[in-house]
Amino acid sequence: MIRPAADTDVFLYSEPVDMRKSINGLATLVEQEMALSPFDRKLFVFCNRGRDKVKLLYWERNGFVLWYKRLEKFRFQWHWDSMPSHIDGDLLNRLLDGYDIRPPQPHPALTYTSMI
Repeated sequence: MIRPAADTDVFLYSEPVDMRKSINGLATLVEQEMALSPFDRKLFVFCNRGRDKVKLLYWERNGFVLWYKRLEKFRFQWHWDSMPSHIDGDLLNRLLDGYDIRPPQPHPALTYTSMI
C-alpha cells in the first residue's frame, strides 16, 4: 500500500469534485481555485459528492502522479464546510482510514440572565 509520509504537506480541495476529472482538470483546480502551484512538492486531495471516492495529485520530479481510492462500502469522513484546508500526511492517512479529522468541538456556552 502506498501512503504519504507523516510530514507531507497536504491540501484538501474545499468543494466536491467530479471524479471524471483527470490530471489536467485537477491541476487546473489547484492553480485557479486554490491559487497554488500543482508543481510544488505538495499533495492535493479531492473528494466526490458521495464521499466514497478520493483522488490525490502530486508532482514527482518529471511528471504527475494520480492516486485514486474508491470505497466499496462506507464513506470518507469528509465535511466540506468544516474541514481544514491544509493538513499533514498523518491526518490524511487517518482520513483515508475512515476517521473524522475535524478538530473536536465542545458544546456551545450558554448564558442566562435569570432562572425565572
